[in-house]
Amino acid sequence: MNMTEQIIRLALFEDTCLGDVTTESIFLYPQEKTAIIVAKQDFILAGTDVAKKVFHAVDPSMECKIHFNDSDPIKKNDVIFTISGDIRSLLTAERVALNFLQRLSGIATLTREFVKTLDNPMVRLVDTRKTTPGWRKIEKDAVRAGGGFNHRFALYDGILIKDNHITAAGSIAAAVSLVRARASHLMKVEVEVSDMAQVQQAIDARADVIMLDNMDIDTMTQAVGLIGKRALVEASGNVSLKTLNAIAGTGVDVISCGALTHQAVSVDLSMRIQSN
Repeated sequence: MNMTEQIIRLALFEDTCLGDVTTESIFLYPQEKTAIIVAKQDFILAGTDVAKKVFHAVDPSMECKIHFNDSDPIKKNDVIFTISGDIRSLLTAERVALNFLQRLSGIATLTREFVKTLDNPMVRLVDTRKTTPGWRKIEKDAVRAGGGFNHRFALYDGILIKDNHITAAGSIAAAVSLVRARASHLMKVEVEVSDMAQVQQAIDARADVIMLDNMDIDTMTQAVGLIGKRALVEASGNVSLKTLNAIAGTGVDVISCGALTHQAVSVDLSMRIQSN
């Protein structure tokens, strides 16, 4: 069972651990029905595969037809899904499927807004690890559906020496040295810095990537000039739609933005049972 299947199972258990008392009281026997999922606003679609898996987890016999692909722009009143099956299965799966679809489409929609606002094609917009616990894989998929890119997935697939690492190790030089002595030579070493003195220390330590954390625009511009082409430069902190292009204008290579996931607002969808 993969991570997506596990969170679907947990979400369904949360909602239906003792059954669906309303549906089971009204519908004592199977009834074949068709439902549609309809957009109630414009947005960018994400999470269709997750929603489909929710319906099939409740009842593998349900038929799901998806009318759009992830990353497609959706207009109000568009029909996104048509699902056919036992009315009891449809109603039991409804809220969990919609929760996934609404949340993930919200992330894709916000990401697309950032991507459209960013007017420098040489700068890459990436997400962070500021994700909903357990949802990281699907939320990062939603960022890509919106046109963004992914930073490291977790602690195991990328080296990022942050302020607490530096404090505990004693210095940037010590932290980088310890990492290089133990980590794979195939992994780049990224160091988070907050002032010009730390920028120089990261350069001296031969960091592969230098993250400029919560710097103002003038300091960031100065840091990019000092680094030159000796390291890839990432900007992080205080990234918003208003600040995005000013940050990009400093010459950084990458902008990481936690808002893509932790400030996204779920879109509005509805599932409607069709009359016979």
